[in-house]
Amino acid sequence: MKRRTLLAGGVLLAAATLGGWRLVPGSRQPLLLSARDDADGRHQAVGYRLDGGQAFATPVAERCHDVVPHPRLPLALFVGRRPSRESYLIDTRDGRLLQTLATPADRHFYGHGVFHAGGEWFYGTENDTREPGRGVVGVYRLQAERLQRVAEHPSHGIGPHQLLWMPDGETLVVANGGIRTEADSREKMNLDAMEPSLVLLHRDGRLLAKERLPEPMNSVRHLAVASDGTVVSGQQYEGDPQDAVPLLAIKRPGQPFQAFPLGETQRRAMNQYTASVAIHSELRLLAVTAPRGNRVLIWNLDSAELRLDAPLADCAGVAAVAEGFVVSSGQSRCRLYDCRRARIETRHLALPAGLWDNHLRLA
Repeated sequence: MKRRTLLAGGVLLAAATLGGWRLVPGSRQPLLLSARDDADGRHQAVGYRLDGGQAFATPVAERCHDVVPHPRLPLALFVGRRPSRESYLIDTRDGRLLQTLATPADRHFYGHGVFHAGGEWFYGTENDTREPGRGVVGVYRLQAERLQRVAEHPSHGIGPHQLLWMPDGETLVVANGGIRTEADSREKMNLDAMEPSLVLLHRDGRLLAKERLPEPMNSVRHLAVASDGTVVSGQQYEGDPQDAVPLLAIKRPGQPFQAFPLGETQRRAMNQYTASVAIHSELRLLAVTAPRGNRVLIWNLDSAELRLDAPLADCAGVAAVAEGFVVSSGQSRCRLYDCRRARIETRHLALPAGLWDNHLRLA
C-alpha cells in the first residue's frame, strides 16, 4: 500500500492549537517537522508553523521516515526509511543541513530513533547486513552539532522497528518486527521463520526482558508507552488473511506481554494491519489506526471498553493531544477526536496538504 500521511504516533502535544487554542500575537508557534516529497518526487525535510506557513524545506538525498527533535537544542534528526543508509541532522531555525549521518557500510537504518533526555546520546534501530535481519541499536554521541557513532547494542531480535523510552528514561522498549530483509531491499525473506518480540533494554545494552506473542507471523511494529509504564504494540499479520489473530498487544507493569482484548468486529475491520498506536495517559485511552480497514478505534486502556469505531479513509497517523487524539488521512482531512466527554466529538483540522511521509513531530 503506497500512501503519504501527515501524522504518526508520537508527541504532537500542541497540535490542538488547530482545534481551538488561540495563538498569542508575537508568540513563537510550535514547529511541525516531517519528511515529504515535492511534486517531482524529490525528497525533502520540512518544517511548518501551525498556521501553515513553511519554515523550511531542505532537499535530502534519501527518503526519511521518523523525525526526532532534540530535547533542548533547535535540532532534529530526520531518520532514513528502511533500507536507507543516511539520516539528516537539521537546524530547525532555518533548515540548514548540519550533517548527513551515514551508517557504517554493513548497517542501514530502520527509520526510528530517540534522543536521551540529556541530549548527548541518540539511539536508532538498524540492520546488520552481514547477518541480514539481525537487529542492532546504534549509539551516537552529539558533539558540536554532529553525531558520531560510538557503539551499538544488539536489539536481541530480527528487524527492529520502533523504539521508545520507558518512564524511567533509562530503559528502551524495542519492537522487533521479526522480518528479515536483505541489505538494500524491502523484500521479506523469512515469512516461514519469523521471530517478532518485545524487548526491554537498558541504554547501556543490558537485556532486561524479552517476550513473544503466540503467533510467530504477527510482526510487532509500532509502540506507545503510558506514563505508568503500560506498553501497547500494534502488529501486522503476515499469515493467512483468514486467520483470527489479535493485532494489538499490551504489557502492563508486572504482567506478561499478551493480547489486548478485541471485539471480533474490530479485529476483522483491521484487515490484519495496524498503522499507528497512541496512548492518552491522562484520559487513560488507547487509539489505533487501521488504514487497510479505513478505521479509527479508541478504547479505555484499563477496562478495554470500546469508545469509538469510526470510518476514516486511509487513516494512519495518531497522536495524543489535550482534548484526545489527532488522526491523519492520506485521502481525507485530518481529524481531532475530542474524548473529554462521554460522547466522543469529531472536528476537522486545517493542516497543509502535501506528499507527507508517515511521521510528524513537534519542536
